[in-house]
Amino acid sequence: MSRNLDSPVQTQMAVAVFKSPIGREYHGNDRKPAGRRRVFVQTESGCVLGMELDRDDNAHMVKRRLQIAFNVPIEESYLTFGDMVLKNDLSAIRNDSPLLLTRNLMHRSCSTPCLSPSGRDIQQRDRSGPIEILGHSSSFTRTKELVNDIVTALKAGVDPIPVHGGLGGAYYFRNSGGDCVAIVKPTDEEPFAPNNPKGFVGKTLGQPGLKRSVRVGETGFREVAAYLLDYDHFANVPPTALVKITHSIFNVNDGVSGNNNNNKQDGKKKHFSKIASFQQFIPHDFDASDHGTSSFPVSAVHRIGILDIRILNTDRHGGNLLVRKVNDDGKFGQQVELVPIDHGLCLPESLEDPYFEWIHWPQASIPFSEDELDYIESLDPYRDSEMLRNELPMIREACLRVLTLCTIFLKEAAAYGLCLAEIGEMMTREFRRGEEEPSELEVLCMEAGRAVAKKERETVVSSPKTEPHEDGFQFQIDYDDSETSTNLTLPFHFGFGRNPLSKLQEVDENEEDVVPTDSVSNLSMSLKKNLSLGYSQTGHNSASEQLPASASFVKVANMADEEWALFLETFRGMLQHTLSERKSGGVGPRQRQRLGTSCRF
Repeated sequence: MSRNLDSPVQTQMAVAVFKSPIGREYHGNDRKPAGRRRVFVQTESGCVLGMELDRDDNAHMVKRRLQIAFNVPIEESYLTFGDMVLKNDLSAIRNDSPLLLTRNLMHRSCSTPCLSPSGRDIQQRDRSGPIEILGHSSSFTRTKELVNDIVTALKAGVDPIPVHGGLGGAYYFRNSGGDCVAIVKPTDEEPFAPNNPKGFVGKTLGQPGLKRSVRVGETGFREVAAYLLDYDHFANVPPTALVKITHSIFNVNDGVSGNNNNNKQDGKKKHFSKIASFQQFIPHDFDASDHGTSSFPVSAVHRIGILDIRILNTDRHGGNLLVRKVNDDGKFGQQVELVPIDHGLCLPESLEDPYFEWIHWPQASIPFSEDELDYIESLDPYRDSEMLRNELPMIREACLRVLTLCTIFLKEAAAYGLCLAEIGEMMTREFRRGEEEPSELEVLCMEAGRAVAKKERETVVSSPKTEPHEDGFQFQIDYDDSETSTNLTLPFHFGFGRNPLSKLQEVDENEEDVVPTDSVSNLSMSLKKNLSLGYSQTGHNSASEQLPASASFVKVANMADEEWALFLETFRGMLQHTLSERKSGGVGPRQRQRLGTSCRF
């Protein structure tokens, strides 16, 4: 354990600009030499440290600087960037990227204090400004305007105010007139995160969080991803960006800071830097949970539903659909506009049970318009994935695989004439007699995975030089918390595991991810009737089997490009076959018994 320091969270207002030869100073908007990049390193406990990288810097050099700043031995720490553990080469790191500093299993602890530089002579004040946008997309034009307004207000003494609702930390930032113009959600104040201000703590950044396939500290990336994927403002997602932001209002818990969170030092307020999602605040009259749905425009419901399906939104409840009154002409009544917010639980790392509030609204059963069908047809999941890799390079590949899979599903289903409600039903799990059954989409994926496994086994048999795998071609992402920070490059897997949390409760870290196959029971006859796929499952459990409640049926992670392409090709063929039978059989949407899974944070 490091020695007790004067200000354990002082790095949260500092940039790693050291006077020693291994440090370099950043002068705000000064022109950078070619090849130099700025990164923001965040510890498991939420501290943020900015530093400059030269072209010839490597991970070992960066960790040496961090050793000076945080007093963490190099051999006890790992530097990670999304899925990658940075061992030496830093060429994949983009300018303004957030990195995560984790410690190995022998030294990780949720109660470990956030450490500061060991001497005042090796740090200087952050000269980069109180708000820094991480990324340079042209989509952030409106965000840059808001940042300028807020910085002006901060200099004039207009402070932000905390948001008291929800499970995570959030803050309204205001303009010079005192109007709320943005809502900021620090990544280290999410539910379960170390600095959560509402008591929901117990995890470090990078561990499985409120939803088991969404890691603590990564919901902000997803907020930005949803905005970037909302091309032409189709679904009306407010402008959103990832920022490094500094202010004294932010929360640092006692177990992290060791300073009783009095937020003062020598009579002055201490400023803490955070990495956070920054979203334009939209004035509204109420949310969808406070208002009848009859006045909601069909096109607005469809457009939000199209986005939710693409990104597999697991938390679309009425509270994150804002309603704004547009006008009241007296003849047709009050017209309203819908604004979708809170997309932190979209793009999970594995297929999950989505929560679509709109699924039983009458608007969702009305066929898509020609404009909506044209928009769906124009979607390109491979282009979307490449765009997110460029704009949010820290996003995990498994999330992009989910995006690709769901977009293909949407495009094929819409082309076969299914309406929004029918598509949503095919993605939604069913609960029968208290047990959870996989959705039709999940069953298709399980069948496709087993068909690919059969092809792989045939290839293995024909190749004597290759050792066959014990279980064939299986795909699994290991969510064991003990491996989260040190073994991030994992094989791809479709298999059996656990369901994400549907309510705020701590996960048993010793619980096994894989459910024994002998616990599987049969799917409902109605589901089997709609999935006459005709593929052999020799040597594997049938896809017409179910797992007990709180199981995850399909998980995705990294795999070779050719294997992923083969799976998608097989999945698409099965999907077209199923949709063709569904259409010819006149099967409509089924009313399902659903459990409440809203997380509201």
